[in-house]
Amino acid sequence: MSVKIRLSRKGTKKRPFYHIVVANSRNARDGSFIEKVGTYNPMLPREDEKRVTLVSDRVKYWLSQGAQTSDKVARFLSDAGLAGKYVVNTKQTKKPLPKAKAQERAKALAEKLAAAEEAKKQAEEQAKAEFEAEQKPAEAPATEETPAA
Repeated sequence: MSVKIRLSRKGTKKRPFYHIVVANSRNARDGSFIEKVGTYNPMLPREDEKRVTLVSDRVKYWLSQGAQTSDKVARFLSDAGLAGKYVVNTKQTKKPLPKAKAQERAKALAEKLAAAEEAKKQAEEQAKAEFEAEQKPAEAPATEETPAA
């Protein structure tokens, strides 16, 4: 039997309150559970000590028996010092990414825009160089002095 430590919702509509329970993983979220090991009241401010309450010896017992925790409960246990540091799973799936052909089109468009931007910069530099060349006074050619005969 796979055992989980997870939240079970209680409270009324728009006034959530959760029990932290040890339950068979196949049971419904608010269904039967083995033992209640704490509470979580999200309506209280984060600094309030009654926001999360835990029965630490029972939590340690169930963790030693191989109970798995949900993400939220793992964070609570980490904050209480009952479990190791909670690490957020940042691995992204590829599902929201565009398909291969759309990625190729986007890459081609990006290259095209980069080339156009580079051409624009070169044209601006060339125009600037021409403008500076026109602004400089034309230097008079050096005249050779011929001896008076």
